[in-house]
Amino acid sequence: DVKGGEEVLSESELAELHRVSSEIHSLSRLNTSICWQQSRSRWLKEGDANTKYFHSVLASRRRGNAISSLQVDGTTVEGVTSIRHAVFSHFASHFKAINVERPRVDNLIFKRLEVTEVVGLTKPFSEDEVKAAVWDCDSYKSPGPDG
Repeated sequence: DVKGGEEVLSESELAELHRVSSEIHSLSRLNTSICWQQSRSRWLKEGDANTKYFHSVLASRRRGNAISSLQVDGTTVEGVTSIRHAVFSHFASHFKAINVERPRVDNLIFKRLEVTEVVGLTKPFSEDEVKAAVWDCDSYKSPGPDG
């Protein structure tokens, strides 16, 4: 490490540095995966520790999120049935619109792909490419938004 800071490394030393760095990274990922699996195993054996504090916080949030009264046209509405009716009436009036002029897309010009671009989208893939993509995924993570 000190030699790399003061002198230029030879190709074999550079290759060894990359190999060791890659191995350390691989072992770190393996260790993380093992720790995650152990935590899941412990969770399955012992279960959740839903304490009294947890349940009291949950009950408090439920009380805070409950709708006990509603202001409708200047009057206060209370009770489950009355609130349900007021909410239903409000949204029903919004969605009963008749003869609404909707925008049309007839005059819009959309971009189109060229034939070469279309061919690139439907290019076949090999089994090795699929296997490499799946094996590259971490075992304890879900895929991102792009798959």
